Parts: sequence; C-alpha cells; structure tokens
Amino acid sequence: MDTVELVSRLQRSDLDQATLDGLRIMADRLCSEYPFMPADQLLVEGRSWLQRVVSFQGQRLTLNQHRDILTLAGWIALLIACVEYDSGDRQAAETTRRGALSLGEEADHPEIKAWAHEIRAWIALTTGNYHGVVTAARAGIEAAPHNPVAIQLSAQEAKAWARIGDRRQTEVALDKGRRLLEAMPYPDNLDHHFVVDPTKFDFYAMDCYRHVAEDRMAEMLANEVIQASTDFDGTERAPMRLAEARITLGVVAARQGDLKQAIHHGANALSAPRKSLPSLLMVSRDLTRVLNDRYPKESETQTYLDQLHALSPLTNSVLVCHRLGISSPRVEDDSLSGLNIAS
Repeated sequence: MDTVELVSRLQRSDLDQATLDGLRIMADRLCSEYPFMPADQLLVEGRSWLQRVVSFQGQRLTLNQHRDILTLAGWIALLIACVEYDSGDRQAAETTRRGALSLGEEADHPEIKAWAHEIRAWIALTTGNYHGVVTAARAGIEAAPHNPVAIQLSAQEAKAWARIGDRRQTEVALDKGRRLLEAMPYPDNLDHHFVVDPTKFDFYAMDCYRHVAEDRMAEMLANEVIQASTDFDGTERAPMRLAEARITLGVVAARQGDLKQAIHHGANALSAPRKSLPSLLMVSRDLTRVLNDRYPKESETQTYLDQLHALSPLTNSVLVCHRLGISSPRVEDDSLSGLNIAS
C-alpha cells in the first residue's frame, strides 16, 4: 500500500454523518423534553439512547467522531443525572454526574464539565451544603468562564449566599450573573435544559430575594416568572419553575398575614404534574417555616403539611417530630438528606 492508501484507511469510519446528525437531534430532543415529559419515561428513553450511543464506540471511528460520541454521551448522562435527582435517587444522580464529568474531560468539552459542576452545586444546595454550592459553582465557572452556563452557576452561588445570610455576597453573585447574561447572544432553543433561558435569571433572583426577605422584589419576580412560563392559552411550559414561583407568592402572602392565599399558592405548587422532588421540598420548607411560625394551630397549616408529606413518605417523621416539638431524626435515605422540610 502506498502512503495515500494508508492515510485513507486511517480516515475510514463505520459511522456515517447522517447517523451522527440523527444522534445529535435525538440528544437535543431529550434535553428539550425535560421540563414536561414524565420523569420515569424520560429516564427510560435517556438510558436507552445512552446505551445506543455507547454501542458506536465498538465501531471504527475517526478521531472527530470519537470525540462527538463522547460529547453526545456526556449530554445525555447530564440529563439522566438531573432526572435521577428529580426522582429522589441522589446516589444514582451523583454517580451519573461523575460519569458525565469524566466524559467531558475525555472529550475536552468545557461546557459539559461546567454543567457537571452545576449539577453538583444544585445537589449541594438542596441538601443544605451551601459552602459546597459556592465551591462547585466556582469550579464550573473556572471550567467555562465565557459560556452561558457560567450565568446559572453565578445564580446558584447567589442562592447559596442568600441562605447563608450574606446579603452582600448574594448581590455580588447576582450582579456577576447579570453582567454575563447581558454579554450573551439570545439562545435559539429555550426549551433545552442545558440552554440558559434569559428569563430564568429572574427565577433565581426571586429565590434569593425570598430568602433575604425582600418581599416586594420577590413577589414582582414571581409574577414575572409565572407570566414568562405560561403560554397565551394558559399552557404551562415550565411547571417546575412555576411551582417555585407559586411557593414564593405563598411565602409573601403568609408574611403579609393572608393565610388563605398562602395555602392556595402552596397547594397549587404541590399539584404540578412534573416535579423536581428535592428542589420542591427545599423551597416548600420556606413556606412551612412561615406557616409554623405564624399559624401553627390553624387547620389550613396542618392540611398543607399533610399534602407536603404525601409527596414522599420519608418526610413523615420530620413532620411528626416538628408537630410534637422534638428534634427531627436523621433521614437515612440519601435522596432526601438535608431536606428537613419543617425546620
């Protein structure tokens, strides 16, 4: 064989471009269906497609195709990690997240690495490890400082500082995220879970202002989130985001003395068809705290706590202990550790 033939053989592949393009379209579709597809269905589809993508590794691929396969597998693994954590399986989510991070490192893909750190920040936030959120967020920003994911990482850091009670650091992180957002082009596909929707920054700021008791700002942003997440015909495009906005309105109503409205908003949030269980329980804790502080003996408060308990049997011991005025036991299941909803 002459040199040309040798080089030609090195460049041959068993994977045609049309198949690779189809895999990209499929990965984008899965990530775009995250907000509303039932979690169990999305897990089945995600794992099935991940298995299919991995199967191409056994074929003859060019170097670029090998990197593309690693990248596609990384995106799908990130999505699966999110849905696993939504479903309350923290251990599986962390294992999958680490796998996605490894794929991002092997493919030398900064964005996948940064999103893997973002999921780590999210897990830390919902389990009460607020300094862990800051560490994960800064690691993600370091991995992809000029990518839109840095906006979301800054917002996660702001949420952590708000819970720690550091108002100054909260504003610093929010300002950093806003400046990054202003410099970014408007995204093409807002439904894609790993595309930073510009309107989502209001969602993060809403969470921060709820925690620092800036009720007027929190209420205004919650209403904007609801408006941005609802189509003209009333179709809810982002049910999980809407649930947190409604809980924010419930917290504000409770602080203003309107128990009926507080319970109304809280109950609506719990009835959302698509839930991120850890996030919903974390945010619901803010409402239960206000209700227990101000309306501990009202029947509406107990009814809401019962509805919250129905989301997961694992919250029952926490609620019972709170009602009896004793310390809550340690929640053994990792998927809900740190989610003392009645604290």
